[in-house]
Amino acid sequence: MMHTARNLRRLLLGATATALVALTACGSGSADPSGSPSAEPSTSASASPSASPTPTTTITPSADLSDVSVSDADVPVVKVPAPWGIATTQTEVLRESTGSQVLAEDSTVTVNYVGYNGTDGSVFDSSFERGEPSVFSLKSVVTGFGKGLTGQKVGSRVLIGMPSEDGYPQGSADGKIKPGDSLLFVVDIIAANFTEASGEAVEPVAGLPTVTMTDGKPELAIPAGATAPADLVVAPLIKGAGTAITAASTIEVKYRSWVFGDGQLFEDAWAAQAGSLAGLIDGWQEGLVGQTAGSRVMLVVPPAMAYPDGQPKSNPPLEAGQTLVYVIDILDVQG
Repeated sequence: MMHTARNLRRLLLGATATALVALTACGSGSADPSGSPSAEPSTSASASPSASPTPTTTITPSADLSDVSVSDADVPVVKVPAPWGIATTQTEVLRESTGSQVLAEDSTVTVNYVGYNGTDGSVFDSSFERGEPSVFSLKSVVTGFGKGLTGQKVGSRVLIGMPSEDGYPQGSADGKIKPGDSLLFVVDIIAANFTEASGEAVEPVAGLPTVTMTDGKPELAIPAGATAPADLVVAPLIKGAGTAITAASTIEVKYRSWVFGDGQLFEDAWAAQAGSLAGLIDGWQEGLVGQTAGSRVMLVVPPAMAYPDGQPKSNPPLEAGQTLVYVIDILDVQG
């Protein structure tokens, strides 16, 4: 990861490392009105070293979600047959998306959700009430939330039921969740990052370098006798259906770059990394605005918009005055 972060920093023109940001949420847990279902929330109660938490109510756990009903309103209302519990984390799709993008266990997601306590049927957290979706990595949330969303489609609404051990086994400091409480979440999956370009193929532009995918990575071929263009060239290869990039966006990408003159690979950064567009080279700042998450884009960047003086200390070194060709998969766009 340090290698790829270093590659992205090569694109920074005098910017400090603080321009790089990770696309992860730092939500402070179910009891925090500004947070998300964090895996280690500040609201979680610490158990006494000499005593283990015990459930306050004895409940026979259900085998499934069949006793729970959810309204189809924009802000869902859940009828919980409290006191209620469940034996294992389970998911029911309430509205199935017609899209094809599926969440992975490490996806960064944008969701609206409401959480209910199965023991008393009360709402303990709701991004709907806050009026703003939450953004976080499925790796950073409680186990049941990650389990329940992995494999689900972007655009779907799902119901997740989880036992205490997959939620907050020690309860929460505010007392809304107690040891042993099963939880229910209704989640609208609004968006997620991509793992690779996914969308409609775009007809290649004649005379430009050609791109082929080999072992999951792009390879570039420079046409024989081709002359590097004097101006920036933006050539979408795959058009994704995600959010469009603005000048103020933070983007997550993976990319490779080559020297136009001899086709030599300059950077191999084909692993997800994130940064502010405003801190990157001029060719990226101009060429990526308007491109969408899920897209694959080729940029042919003249030296004045990249490294006019070269990069003599890079490996391999880049001579002054070289045009670069970038192939970029846009995995996520925020802001």
